Amino acid sequence: MNLTCFLWQCALLTALTAAAAAGQAPAAAPIPPAPPAAWLALIGEYGQPADRSFVLERGGKLYFSSHGKEIEIDPKRARFIRRKGAVVALAIGPDEYPRLPFSDVAGGVFRIHPLQPVPQLIAAALRKQPPSENGAFLPADLVELTALDPSIKLDIRYATQRNFLSTPVYAQARAFLQRPAAEAVARASALLKPFGYGLLVHDAYRPWYVTDVFWQATPVPLRKFVADPAAGSRHNRGCAVDITLYNLATGQEVPMTGVYDEMSDRSYANYAGGTSRQRWLRQLLSQAMENVGFSVYEFEWWHFDYQGWRRYSILNVRFEEIGTPKS
Repeated sequence: MNLTCFLWQCALLTALTAAAAAGQAPAAAPIPPAPPAAWLALIGEYGQPADRSFVLERGGKLYFSSHGKEIEIDPKRARFIRRKGAVVALAIGPDEYPRLPFSDVAGGVFRIHPLQPVPQLIAAALRKQPPSENGAFLPADLVELTALDPSIKLDIRYATQRNFLSTPVYAQARAFLQRPAAEAVARASALLKPFGYGLLVHDAYRPWYVTDVFWQATPVPLRKFVADPAAGSRHNRGCAVDITLYNLATGQEVPMTGVYDEMSDRSYANYAGGTSRQRWLRQLLSQAMENVGFSVYEFEWWHFDYQGWRRYSILNVRFEEIGTPKS
């Protein structure tokens, strides 16, 4: 992390922390300008899947990052190789780095080929029982997020075909959390509004059977992005939320360094690629959520776990079995 990045991250944290302590709105922090549109065709990953380099934008300049080293590049003089108008490679000295396509995120949705048909996996998972747990747990008190703060928007991908399995696994598009976690999300929403952003939720409480479906459907090399049903997940306890930002003025979701549920290093919470604006927005989200008691999952910038998750047991209640919204 360079000094400039460190300073604005400190400024964000200071503003959010002071606001939370005083019950006031934070002062607006400057957001980096968007890079020239032509640069977006250059920014991305290059090399080989197992040995990635990338072109990123920071502070209004382009850099080539490879094996922990960076060099500034002039977009007008750099040897970007094009085919039919599209950038297919970057030449640095005698070395040529092919551009890695993002074909797996067509239309902004990451997709895999499930190991088994999803309807069969759902039927099998519904016949299973969650792992047994010992200990005293707090009674479940699932609260619908939109009942606490109507400005929180929902895009529950697992109730649609726009998810990594390309098949709905929820019968309803709803989002629940245990009450303390839900109230914390509402506080994060209030912190973000003075910056001009609201919260967009992709998933929250997740019945255990869905965790089993995800595990059985996902190829082994990608399973670090899904929870092991043998242990359950924090989503199953109602204490994890998949969340991003939307622009309050336009209602549009903001672009981040990677798309939701993308199973690649672009999803890492500390991924250095992309643009200054994308990383700024990612950090703004993270600082707001951490300020109210959540912590980000290192492999997924959108996934946040609430600090009290250990006090709740694994649940397997389907959405259609949960009552009407309550505040």
